[in-house]
Parts: sequence; C-alpha cells; structure tokens
Amino acid sequence: MTPKKRRRLAFAIALLVAGAGGAALVVYALQDNVLYFYSPSDVAAKHIRPGTAFRIGGLVEGRSVRHGKGAAVSFVITDGKSRMPVAFAGVLPALFREGQGVVAMGRLDAAGTFDADEVLAKHDERYMPPEVVDALKRSGRWKEGQ
Repeated sequence: MTPKKRRRLAFAIALLVAGAGGAALVVYALQDNVLYFYSPSDVAAKHIRPGTAFRIGGLVEGRSVRHGKGAAVSFVITDGKSRMPVAFAGVLPALFREGQGVVAMGRLDAAGTFDADEVLAKHDERYMPPEVVDALKRSGRWKEGQ
C-alpha cells in the first residue's frame, strides 16, 4: 500500500470513529428528552423532577373539571391506573370535555400538580392522539373502535 492510500485510509477511519462518537454523544444527551410524552402512570414511575417540561396525556376524569377565577381551570387526567391533577390558565379547546382524550404541555410544580401551558383536545369523534391510545392500551382501558 502506498503512503497516499494509507493516509486516505487513516483519514476515512478517523472520520468514521469521530462520526460514531458524535452520534453516541447526541443519543446519550437526548435519551431522556426523546420520549417527551408521558401518561400519569409514567410520571409516577419515572419520578420526574418539578420544573421539567414535558407533555402528559390521558382521559379527562369525569366530574373533575373545576373553573376558577378568570380563565383558570383545573382538572384531572387519568390513564386508568394513575391520576394527575392539572392546572391551566387560558381558553380550553372547544372539544375539551370530561371523558375525552387530551394532551397538555407544561411542567410539574413542587406540589405535584401539572401546570399546563397548552391543552390540546382530540379533533373529532374518532381521533385520539397516538400517545394517548398507547398509554390507554398499556393501562388496559383501550377498546378497539373507541
């Protein structure tokens, strides 16, 4: 092998090793952030720290919606196994109601209440966010055709 070919081979190997190392660092740094949707059971199991931003989804528990002063609303999201109280200040989607699937974006406060910045409701009678369907299937509350 000529010196020129040897240098090219060494450069190619160094480039592959550096690329693999960079990819490994990115995957390691993002391992907790890749899964940014949690069900109430996941939140309880993973012991998420207050202040960590994530999305939570499930069904709005019946008779849990409480309207406070102004646009303040509180309700409970459940996946059938666990419950998570949610506080939201703003206008809820028109399709928001008890027993329907929702996804809320925000963070936990020190008291264990999810402080939502945004609440999304399902958009028609048959659609439910895939993350909510998966969480309900894991908890055994999902029925096909729902």
